[in-house]
Amino acid sequence: MTLFSGAPEGERSSRAQLVGQGLIMAAVLATLLLAISPTPYVVERPGPVYDTLGTTEVDGEEVPVIEIEGAETYPTDGRLDLLTVYLNGSRERPLDWFEVIGAWFDPTRSILPVDAVFPDGQTQEESDAESAIDMQVSQQDAVAAALTELGIDYDSTVTIASVGEGTPADGVLEVDDEITTIGGAPVHTDAQLRAAIADAGVGAPLEFGIVRDGAAGTVTVTPVERSDDDPRPLVGITPQVSYDFPLQVDIRLQDVGGPSAGMMFATAIFDKLTPGALTGGEHVAGTGTIAADGTVGPIGGIRQKMFGARDAGATWFLAPASNCDEVVGSIPDGLTVFSVATLDEAIDVVTAIGSGAPTDEFAGCER
Repeated sequence: MTLFSGAPEGERSSRAQLVGQGLIMAAVLATLLLAISPTPYVVERPGPVYDTLGTTEVDGEEVPVIEIEGAETYPTDGRLDLLTVYLNGSRERPLDWFEVIGAWFDPTRSILPVDAVFPDGQTQEESDAESAIDMQVSQQDAVAAALTELGIDYDSTVTIASVGEGTPADGVLEVDDEITTIGGAPVHTDAQLRAAIADAGVGAPLEFGIVRDGAAGTVTVTPVERSDDDPRPLVGITPQVSYDFPLQVDIRLQDVGGPSAGMMFATAIFDKLTPGALTGGEHVAGTGTIAADGTVGPIGGIRQKMFGARDAGATWFLAPASNCDEVVGSIPDGLTVFSVATLDEAIDVVTAIGSGAPTDEFAGCER
């Protein structure tokens, strides 16, 4: 008796090869489909570098990045670079996995969740508009910080830009109210306002001196906790500061937004308003927000900005002290990084660099 076990062995082998090839093709196709499918990520990479002591092109004309009228200015030398980052991807134009995976192997790029860059519901256009406002505010704060450093008086007014619905200020304070005092102390800056609220604490009635429609008066607001996880006092207002300077400072940069150039703007303004070239011809770059009182704040994209500075030829870099944890282990070869918390510290570092003095005494993120 003969037992039949199916198709001849050659036919079975051929069929197995076809099945294997089909599985491989299916896997390749699935990989390709996955690779070109949209991702929930965006990629930061180094953007253009601008010398705040130099010139830029505006409407086809070469003009100074910073021009000052109404005060004596002095020649400068070297470079004080501000850095930018490009952002690839958005909610409207998502990146595919090829782009994200490529960025993973590039040390000059960072991968961020799109939600961390564009809050839910915010469009690219809205984000750009917000960034443009941040740039305008940072320029005014930079002028204020430089004049404060120089001991030049100016006037400032704190008003309310918005009032949060359901917050303690809702129905008590109004948009466009001018805040003159808080807890009886004069208020001239956003920093003074925030500090007074922080010092007041939660649950203690806080008196605001205001001017509304030309009439002076007082109102009382009782701060509450921001949330169960955040015990800081909340009033529920967004302040804005307008300045009246004794000189005019024009800062001209097109298509650049955000607040992170504030420190370098302030340093350059200080340099132009003081005799002698601050940098001594050296190439210095840096980044950081600035407050009117000279406080330097954190920024995003610090790694990309360091690589941008290095590639532009800078050998010295000023980083916000509050960004040091991101700087450690990521400094490009050939770049010396200093940690600064105030405009005064930044100017001291650049002065030492420019004069050829030792810089070892200054704080560095890895020193």
